Amino acid sequence: MSYWEYLAVFLSMAYLWLAMLESLWCWPAAFISTFIYTLLFFNGSLLMDSALNVFYMAMAFYGWYSWRNHKDEVKTQQELPIQSWSLSLHSRIIGVTFIVSMVIGYVMDNYTHADFAYLDSLTSCFSVVSTYLVAKKVLENWLYWLVIDAVAVYLYIEKGFYPTTVLFVFYTLMSVWGYLQWRQSLTVVQRQSATA
Repeated sequence: MSYWEYLAVFLSMAYLWLAMLESLWCWPAAFISTFIYTLLFFNGSLLMDSALNVFYMAMAFYGWYSWRNHKDEVKTQQELPIQSWSLSLHSRIIGVTFIVSMVIGYVMDNYTHADFAYLDSLTSCFSVVSTYLVAKKVLENWLYWLVIDAVAVYLYIEKGFYPTTVLFVFYTLMSVWGYLQWRQSLTVVQRQSATA
């Protein structure tokens, strides 16, 4: 399966690069890479990561639709704008997601053959939330990914998914760049709105 893993890594890198550029074509790359990872992770007993990638496939459709068909209040075609959510909203999201991930981790640890059940559940649950934030173009998605990807590096090293480990080191670094890129875009739009 290593050739498939390399293909999934390549398409995942393409997804990230295209997402940072706000290109609609990030979503087809995401769909194909996540299909491959669904199978790889299931075979590697990372059951929550496998399930997460099924979710990613669905989100690829949602992201494509959301970015392509966003309309403002007056029903004119417009690109979906980058937005920033409040710290208090993110605190609630993080708290609820943590609790849900611990419950799922307990179930996976006690009733399945999953490896690293709690860590796998934690990264998977936060990845679900972060993927939704990407689809809604919420600036802070990159900060979530920074933490998730750094933790995932350890998980994939332990499971022997070495090309994927390299991908997630790349993701961790690119999360910083993605955040800075989107923040700059948001700042430009905010300045334009203020002067209009």
